[in-house]
Amino acid sequence: MNIKPKEATSIINSLIGGVVPKIGVQHITVGRSSEINAMVTALEEVKNGHSMVKFWIGDFGSGKSFMLHLLNTVALKQKFVVANADFTPDNRLYSNDGKGVALYAAIMDNIAIQTKPEGGALPTLLEKWIEQIITKTAEDNAILLTEIRDEKYLMLIQNNIMKTINEITEVGGFDFGTVVMKYYEGYIKDEESLRRNALKWLKGEYKTKTEARQDLGVREVINDLNYYDMLKNFCKLFVSMGYSGFMINLDEAINLYKISTSTMREKNYEKILSIYNDCFQGKVGNLFINFAGTKEVLENPRRGFFSYDALKTRLSTNKFETAEIRDFAQPVIKLLPLDHNEIFVLLKKLKEIFDFNYKTHIDISDDEIQQFMEELFNQPGASEFLTPREVIRDFLNILNIIRQNPDVDKSNLFGEIEVSDERPDESGLDGIEEL
Repeated sequence: MNIKPKEATSIINSLIGGVVPKIGVQHITVGRSSEINAMVTALEEVKNGHSMVKFWIGDFGSGKSFMLHLLNTVALKQKFVVANADFTPDNRLYSNDGKGVALYAAIMDNIAIQTKPEGGALPTLLEKWIEQIITKTAEDNAILLTEIRDEKYLMLIQNNIMKTINEITEVGGFDFGTVVMKYYEGYIKDEESLRRNALKWLKGEYKTKTEARQDLGVREVINDLNYYDMLKNFCKLFVSMGYSGFMINLDEAINLYKISTSTMREKNYEKILSIYNDCFQGKVGNLFINFAGTKEVLENPRRGFFSYDALKTRLSTNKFETAEIRDFAQPVIKLLPLDHNEIFVLLKKLKEIFDFNYKTHIDISDDEIQQFMEELFNQPGASEFLTPREVIRDFLNILNIIRQNPDVDKSNLFGEIEVSDERPDESGLDGIEEL
């Protein structure tokens, strides 16, 4: 396998911990070739200036988070800027108490590019963009590249930064441009605090306008009402730098479904509708947003997306689709569980990665992997509760036991397997619902 040691360690440690690895997911992908091919086509369309929204729907443990991480890997190779964030009780699309801008801050913290796939790439992107402005300014004004960074040209560079920002932004461009100019000033004068304050503003971390005005001389801060405009500004900035587009993955939509007051929940669904319309009506370009949630989140008529009629009409499944005949072009993609053959292939891959990571060779044959699977799938409740996550974790835990205790009886280990219901209680809703 063409796998890097860092990827192998990330895969093994993350999966044992029950979470999806941030890097290397392409090495453990099985049974998703149709979905991947559809995504490559969709990314091509977004690269050509279109925008798109997809909803990845599946049961708990069916691979939704895995799919989003896989999309990251595919998009990074296609030269997209990508970002991931989870909805939580404190991160929402719509809010009037800071939960919207908290989601924005999580997105900005997790920005990734191919050279920084694990996130934290915003400063790298800003400096890369500024370097492009510097080079163009030097060329346009016949100034040597060795001299253009001199402080006497600071105003010239800042004017070009503002000019370029004005060309690519619509809402909030003046403050956005002012902050980027301040970032450049800190970059040239080596004033770390100025750069840090500019980054703080761009990431939506200023709480008051007064504080932002004192530190940066700007009138506004990024807040619950304007953060989406700022995401669109960043999308345009990334495209102007030569990137294909901006892909944002939003997981754990169950936390929107769990919002206790119907009015606030509806406002969040209204925001989804607004983003959906922007993307499909061509009001924004090169933006790709993915949502992930369970079937209940999508279809529950009382509190799911379908409780909001305008979303229901847009997200209803193609009525001609069946389990065998799929339509991956529609906005909603339902993830079917992996079959036993696919899980077998996945476990074989994991054994190979495990051996590579620990520089060992675990003595476990294909027949023994089959035996492990039979023990697991024949357990009471397996058909209802068993998820790929639990299969993977049990398998890796057994490999760890064998690695550290080579003489252990494998069939005894397999016999100790139990299946438990790991699904979250989606009925455990906070607060009392308002009518």
